[in-house]
Amino acid sequence: MAPPFEGRTTTSAEERDGSGQSALAPSIRPRKSTIQPYQRLADADKGTGGESLANFLGLFSIGLGLAQVAMPGAMSNVVGVKDDDQHRMLMRLLGLREISHGVAVLSNQQPEKPMWSRVAGDVLDLALLGGALANSDNDRGRTLFATANVLAVTALDVMAAKTLSKQPDTPVHQAADHGIVHTRKAITVGAPVEAVYAFWRDFENFPRFMRHLESVTDMGNGRSHWVAKAPAGKSVEWDAEITDERENELIAWASLEGSDVYNAGTVRFRAAPKDYGTEIRVDLEYKPPFGKIGSKLAMMFREEPGQQTEDSLRQFKQLMEIGDVVVSDATRAKGPHSAQPN
Repeated sequence: MAPPFEGRTTTSAEERDGSGQSALAPSIRPRKSTIQPYQRLADADKGTGGESLANFLGLFSIGLGLAQVAMPGAMSNVVGVKDDDQHRMLMRLLGLREISHGVAVLSNQQPEKPMWSRVAGDVLDLALLGGALANSDNDRGRTLFATANVLAVTALDVMAAKTLSKQPDTPVHQAADHGIVHTRKAITVGAPVEAVYAFWRDFENFPRFMRHLESVTDMGNGRSHWVAKAPAGKSVEWDAEITDERENELIAWASLEGSDVYNAGTVRFRAAPKDYGTEIRVDLEYKPPFGKIGSKLAMMFREEPGQQTEDSLRQFKQLMEIGDVVVSDATRAKGPHSAQPN
């Protein structure tokens, strides 16, 4: 097997006196054949970011809107306008708009359009504050302070909206427009490819290393029935079928129409370098039952499918390498429990 790096490495003396080549020098970079598969994975998933800032602004919008609806008089005083019935009504309407913008941002996987809606709302707010400044009866100091704050938020809104607008046209982002979440996880298992593939291919083994699964039933002809745990002691069920399979290399699946939860993906198996074992790469897409908000809530309890996949791969590694899944007493006992395991 050819070494993954080509050329020679630098000596410590060369690095000290600067006469040698740096760690990023072309002569010691990884071979193209080594990095190309990983580069293709990165290119298929790449994005420009902006989601975290959009999420923050969505939460900020809901908080501001609730304050405007619940305390219109106090908010009128903050911006320096009179506390009368007309301004209270306007403040409540502006609050309802803010809440709707926040919900739209947080409920969309790709909130580009809701963010531009926030920008339009900011322009309206600035126009109203400009009118307030023109009225000498208002407290212009407070109005100027409120205007400065709105300008700062507008800058953040524009930044997030422009960043989201530059997202590349990849399959991942096209699916996100329809509320589908995409995740990739990988792990290396110290066992031969043939053994890893055979164990994974028997889907009825899955509850042994996937804690969120209650059961998997193989119905034959590449179809299986899955039952998973859901919040509040409930469960969700779906049927899935294998859409592509190459022994010791790949298994692809998709849930059937009418399933409680849409999910599809592929699992790839390949020999790890230096005969260490097997690389497993899981490529999963799913549609959260309650959209992006449901996905965020699931993350709080580590019940989001991407997190579950990561946990399951770690437990699968333990099962293949030592024959059992090692868990702590805190993992088995939910809520307060005695320090002494039973």
